[in-house]
Amino acid sequence: MKWVTRARPKVDRVACPWLIKRFVDAEAEFLYVPAERVMEVAKQEGAIPFDVPNVELGHHGPECSFDTIIKKYHLTDAALQRLAPIVRGADTDDKDLAPECRGLEVIAEGFRLVYLNDLELLERELPVYDALCAYCEEMVRRDQEEMEKQKRRPL
Repeated sequence: MKWVTRARPKVDRVACPWLIKRFVDAEAEFLYVPAERVMEVAKQEGAIPFDVPNVELGHHGPECSFDTIIKKYHLTDAALQRLAPIVRGADTDDKDLAPECRGLEVIAEGFRLVYLNDLELLERELPVYDALCAYCEEMVRRDQEEMEKQKRRPL
């Protein structure tokens, strides 16, 4: 399936392709086009538009496109639930939503400065989200371990 969004990706326009490739459509193909052409290209290519105004997989209220993809595709993985606020905070004005938000925003901006080709930027930055997901998986594991310890403690 093809997916289309605005050119010069920042946080959400890299996080969403990572999420789609890892959890929704491993064969996904991404198109980055000028903002004013997203809907036209979506129609021409039969592509799903994301992270643009007035589409299902866009920002809605405080939620970013990453959140809407998680909801649309019923992704319930605990690590993704922990990753979502990091992406949301880095992509929106809610920079203190999670301690990692500001760091992710800076890393994403650094990738924009290093890579001028959007598809190369995407390819190079995907491992950042693999690492963040691994970190979130570890945090979930530690939280579960701590909850188990609490259950075993005598009252």
